[in-house]
Amino acid sequence: MIPGFRKGERLSLLLRQTQAKKKKKWLIFPGIFLVVLLPFIYFFIVPLRSTPPPANSVLKESQPPDGQHEVIEGIIKAGSTFSRSLAEKNIPAAWIELIVSTLKPHVDFRRIKGGAYRLVKDGKGELVKFVYEEGPTDVYEIEKGAEGYKVQKKEIPLETYLVKVIGEIRSSLFEAMDGLGEQDPLTISFVDILAWEIDFYKDVKEGDRFKIVVEKLYKGNQFIRYGTIHAVEYQSGNGRVRGIEYQGHYYHEDGTSLRKAFLKSPLRFNRISSRFSRARRHPILGGILPHYGVDYAAPPGTLIWAVADGVVTDCGWNRGFGKQVVLRHMNGYKTYYGHLSRYSSGIRSGVRVKQKQVIGYVGSTGLSTGPHLDYRLAKDGRFRNPLRESFPSGLPIGKAERETFEKRTGGVVAWLEGETPFRQMLSPILDVGNVKE
Repeated sequence: MIPGFRKGERLSLLLRQTQAKKKKKWLIFPGIFLVVLLPFIYFFIVPLRSTPPPANSVLKESQPPDGQHEVIEGIIKAGSTFSRSLAEKNIPAAWIELIVSTLKPHVDFRRIKGGAYRLVKDGKGELVKFVYEEGPTDVYEIEKGAEGYKVQKKEIPLETYLVKVIGEIRSSLFEAMDGLGEQDPLTISFVDILAWEIDFYKDVKEGDRFKIVVEKLYKGNQFIRYGTIHAVEYQSGNGRVRGIEYQGHYYHEDGTSLRKAFLKSPLRFNRISSRFSRARRHPILGGILPHYGVDYAAPPGTLIWAVADGVVTDCGWNRGFGKQVVLRHMNGYKTYYGHLSRYSSGIRSGVRVKQKQVIGYVGSTGLSTGPHLDYRLAKDGRFRNPLRESFPSGLPIGKAERETFEKRTGGVVAWLEGETPFRQMLSPILDVGNVKE
């Protein structure tokens, strides 16, 4: 009998002691098992996992020289502001004001979408350095000098690789590019280069193939952006179009320019909803009426280009065509752009426009069943089918440049046709005669 305890209390105490012994017994076995298992994990399993590549952030280069400095790091969170992000790290208001005023000539704080920063202060509690990485190549460093705090944008070294992109159309060009891991800017640039040769509304078919020789700029293993597109090729059936870049312009292999007096299409590309016809049933008025244009179905607000240099002869409401712009061009040509949602800034009668200048935006004004552009082409007062009209090419390569152009073309074509690597450091042969500002 345990002194000081009644019978019921004694039984309860003995029960708790028994349960405690059982728990200790069960805890010993997992502990022994874990001690045995840890060396096995360390030596056999951990090495099998790939070590992640080191971060490319320039902030890692700004380590304090000794243990006497204190470092504060942070990120600009979505929905927050630059000043608030610093304040959340208990950075003094005076320092925040100093940092913001110093960076203001270089950074638009109203448009900041993120970024990371590192603040370094010395043992006396004074601000020594502040580094702000707005993006992979936009890094600003504030440092204390003899004349106070000064900011400089750091030069970020990038590696340039020449890459060959080869693909085949299954449903759309965008989808084909995306399947290759490429981004929309490359697709858009590819379309823009061939805008005089290919109408991506009507000419693209399943099975068409394309090639691109393009520069890609990297920061370590991180892709930053596309550089110069040195060559493009588009093959549909037995037809093939090639473009070679030379001093900022694109030419066929024989030196004639890809650029023509008129673009193939007045907007980038989507789909054709109604073609040129001299007898079409009108979707609203009924009856059989001629349709002297091409309807390009596109989302509201899609940019509309002037297909050629010209002068605005009309900009206003035109009954069933709704908001319409009419341009007069050389050699008796006129183009008409109907059902616009609005006009581009500065577009009015008498204004001169350049080819590919935005003149308006897709809408559904007037007699329209949905958002689209009604595009029409006339020559000497008679409407022509825009999809079949042929236009003369631009100026060819000059005689003085012919030899240099041919050398460059040889290097590019070797990349397009040969069994060359699909990715390598930029080859000097492609830079022949290609002076970059």
